[in-house]
Amino acid sequence: MFVGSHERQLDDRGRVALPPQFRSTIGEQCFLTFGEDGCVRLRGADAFRNAADDVNRELREGRISRSRQRAFFASTVQAALDKQGRVLVEQKLRDHAGLAPQEPVVLIGVWDVIELWHPERYADEESVGQRQINDDELVGAAGVAAAAGGGAS
Repeated sequence: MFVGSHERQLDDRGRVALPPQFRSTIGEQCFLTFGEDGCVRLRGADAFRNAADDVNRELREGRISRSRQRAFFASTVQAALDKQGRVLVEQKLRDHAGLAPQEPVVLIGVWDVIELWHPERYADEESVGQRQINDDELVGAAGVAAAAGGGAS
């Protein structure tokens, strides 16, 4: 399981060093794909196999098109971590996420996936998520208050 966020920098060849806690979970082989919302998604072999199975199942069920299936597999790059725990983010993936060599990147753990984000894009995405958490807490607190007030009358 991947959790937390980490700031890194792409090196001059477009590689990023994974945090040690991510390296031990990802394994030697990994798969990078276009991610939703303009990020790059990095998965270990088992998590990628599960995602690929999901894509194929959604195609059979008519929930996605063959074009979507092709785009998923065509955008996928198989990679290996080097001895320093770095992975190469190929140019097409960097272009998708707005990443460039010698610039910062944010790595976040999202359960069985690592997402690579341009810092500004991630700040926007994080802000949306934090607002939703705050809104949910306010709705939950209002519901508790209403229930407490409703029971007292």
